[in-house]
Amino acid sequence: MITLSVPTHRREELIDITAQIRAKIREYGWNTGLLTVFCPHTTAAVTINENADPDVQSDILNTLAKLIPQRGSYAHSEGNSDAHVKSSLVGASKQVIVHSGELVLGTWQGIYFCEFDGPRHRQVYLHFRAD
Repeated sequence: MITLSVPTHRREELIDITAQIRAKIREYGWNTGLLTVFCPHTTAAVTINENADPDVQSDILNTLAKLIPQRGSYAHSEGNSDAHVKSSLVGASKQVIVHSGELVLGTWQGIYFCEFDGPRHRQVYLHFRAD
């Protein structure tokens, strides 16, 4: 298992971690198999989406904010209930195929760390299972 460090700078943001993951694939010589990208935080998540147009990232965050507002009638007392809900909806992990040392992603796809309760110092775990 490999750990990536992901510092975040705003309460909510999507950070493209694709390049960091590709670097680890090269560094560890992972060739062909399945890569799990896991977020061990209850107020953050991981997703795969378009990385060509930054408006998509804004659209995702804005839509989640409308659906799950920061202020609401939440029972959780820490003031970050919306972040917990967003994390659960987006998901803590994604699996990606690695073939011949390359991530198998669509032309416009990237892997994003989703911060919903920052800024914080976060981690993402990578686990590779070879074929």
